[in-house]
Amino acid sequence: MNAAAWGLGAAVLPAAIVEAVEALTIVLAMGMTRSWRSALLGVAAALVTLAAFTAAAGYALATWLPEAALQLAVGGLLLIFGLQWLRKAILRSSGRKAVHDEDQIFAAEVAAARQAGALKRSGLDWFSFMVSFKGVFLEGVEVVFIVITFGLSAGNLPVAIGAAVLGVLLVLVAGIAVRGPLSKVPENTLKYGVGLLLAGFGTYWAIEGLGIFTESRRSLDWPGADLAILVLVAAWFGLSRLLVRMLRQPTPSPSAPGGRP
Repeated sequence: MNAAAWGLGAAVLPAAIVEAVEALTIVLAMGMTRSWRSALLGVAAALVTLAAFTAAAGYALATWLPEAALQLAVGGLLLIFGLQWLRKAILRSSGRKAVHDEDQIFAAEVAAARQAGALKRSGLDWFSFMVSFKGVFLEGVEVVFIVITFGLSAGNLPVAIGAAVLGVLLVLVAGIAVRGPLSKVPENTLKYGVGLLLAGFGTYWAIEGLGIFTESRRSLDWPGADLAILVLVAAWFGLSRLLVRMLRQPTPSPSAPGGRP
């Protein structure tokens, strides 16, 4: 494990933890309210589907695209995901979007599970099965894209996969120990950090990949090589904080209309 491998793992691990926490909340609500067997079968089906999707997508990207085109493609994907995560983090930090609360989400999922009618067939509660499958699959797709893009661009897919698996296992162990949603995990802070990393790495690889449009069709080189990633992450952080200050809702003063006298 060199420094690049540790950096790759450090980027993938928090993303996997965040998505696993959200998937766990959904599965817990279905299992505790309706049927553990059906919920766990839904999880198993989603994991099998994600594994097949990971293998197919990873093979296609690694085989069909030249290096520069691969960097442009994965850099673009990382930028899309990263800017989505950063947008939500900026809105939450500025008070324009509610902070993600696993307890509230768990309560909403439990209420929906209780209101749903009986949908049992072939010994399965299909509501629990489908909601668990959908929750795990949708949260897992983002992790799959992050694993594939980081792993292929860094040339170390096993480390990216290992970091994702470790993140899921950590959440699973914590969920078993707590026996409830992991509301104590600083999910909003993790999402902010992951968004910065995705945007930084995405910018780095996307610009390298622009070399596909040159005569040589080779990747462009950054001044300072990999150290440029730190500058890009810092630049995205600075821009995000500036946007938070611009969007932050002003706190009404005591003498202002609507404030307390």
